[in-house]
Amino acid sequence: MELVVADTARERRNLGRSHTRTLCGPRSASVRKSRFLRGAHGFEHERVPRNALRANERLGSIPLLLGRTLVRYPRNRMIGAEAQFAALTDVGRQRDHNEDNFLVDKKLGLFVVCDGMGGHAAGEVASAIAVRTLHEEVKREMDLVSDYVAGSTGSARVTKRDIINMLEFAVNRASSRIHAEALKDERKRGMGTTLAALLLVKSEAFIVWVGDSRVYHLRGTRITQVTEDHNVYNELVRRKRLTREQAAEVAQKNAVTRAVGVYEHVEPESLVVDVVQGDRFLICSDGLSSYFEDDIESLGRLLSLPDAEVAVQKLVEHANELGGKDNITAVVITVGELDKRDEERARRLKLRRDTLARMPLFRPLNERELLRVLEVTEVLRFDPGETVMGEGERGEALFIVLTGTLKVWRGGTLIAELGPGDHAGEMALVRSSPRSATVIAETTSELMLLRRSDFFDILRKEHQLAVKLLWQFLGVLAHRLEETSRELGAAKEELAAEDVTNEIFDEDDDEDNRKTALLPPPPNSMRGG
Repeated sequence: MELVVADTARERRNLGRSHTRTLCGPRSASVRKSRFLRGAHGFEHERVPRNALRANERLGSIPLLLGRTLVRYPRNRMIGAEAQFAALTDVGRQRDHNEDNFLVDKKLGLFVVCDGMGGHAAGEVASAIAVRTLHEEVKREMDLVSDYVAGSTGSARVTKRDIINMLEFAVNRASSRIHAEALKDERKRGMGTTLAALLLVKSEAFIVWVGDSRVYHLRGTRITQVTEDHNVYNELVRRKRLTREQAAEVAQKNAVTRAVGVYEHVEPESLVVDVVQGDRFLICSDGLSSYFEDDIESLGRLLSLPDAEVAVQKLVEHANELGGKDNITAVVITVGELDKRDEERARRLKLRRDTLARMPLFRPLNERELLRVLEVTEVLRFDPGETVMGEGERGEALFIVLTGTLKVWRGGTLIAELGPGDHAGEMALVRSSPRSATVIAETTSELMLLRRSDFFDILRKEHQLAVKLLWQFLGVLAHRLEETSRELGAAKEELAAEDVTNEIFDEDDDEDNRKTALLPPPPNSMRGG
């Protein structure tokens, strides 16, 4: 395959049209069945499969850019840092056409991978419609993203949840379009696609996904699978229906339980990850991730290679060497330079994560669930002498100490001292009741804040997570009740203790020896009147 660099917008458009059939159609054995895409100049790039051309004629032309050299980009206004990417898609060794599709828009900070499914090339059509629709919807809502970046207040204020809602709406719009397209052609009935997308905004990565395409996050030497598969195997294990060993024997274990386009509406999952300079993300189809299921360390080593282009090539080669049973797609995004990590920010984020993980309420949560809770927490700073919460005030949030020292007062009496890892106000997560004590910062302190409204939002939307949190909360309450019962028992024992007053003060039982006397009434002559 010839790799071409386009220098002008017109060349890029012409390149997209002239190479679509050549790159995605049938090839001789001497031509590689993969294409490499490297980011350049901030333009959007999208793979257009040959069999999706008919659908794309209705959707409009899509530019395609192939590049060989690494380009230094201008600073991304969305994240305040350089973001570099490399992408590669390959048909694999057992398929005759590629149903995977990906999109990269450096200017928007949007990266998408879709893995289509359906007979008669319908999977290619579904994945093409999905990436195009998501792209259009995000571009349409860039004012929303700009307000979030600017920190607008009042009616223009935008929250993380607003950005997530926008992405989830875009996924549902894609599902509706794919479903409508399938209804027009009997051969395409039931077509659909998985989807994994990442939107970089400021210092955060907004992630949305449906199906078993995945997002991995590499920070330093730690690699984490951020997404959770929507397939039969994972659902059986997550719902405790079968053990991992038993679920592995299920015939249709890899069948997806959610897909974009099979139905008019779909339920995507979403997450927000704080980003550090030097972080790297991998978005990939299951044709790649399935070969690292039991060897995530090898995935981390390949993903850690300094050159992103080499990294994606090695990842795809590894999958092909192990069988290449499915189409393989990988998009690698690097925030800033891989070897120039912001250590201070990384340390602070790790402190938040580790502090939360040690708390009894959140101890059983997995990594994705911890990220979900961290997504809705805030960090507040308190100066010495500043009141965190006051006795008698209505409680609305849980406070968790990250750094510093605080003192707890009740009725003017010092009853406790809080340090890193301690918390106060957990009852406010389930009810609005008066605070039972006053907490004042003794030293400069940083506290994580988790509001009741955000806690309830998690409970409503994350059912499996809700069960864990409510069960743990029940355990916390049982522990507090046990402590209270123990204290009451000790007080009761004190009240029922043997009276030792007689041992302290001698009691004279002889009435005659008492220094008291009963005097007779005075004679009448002494009575007045």
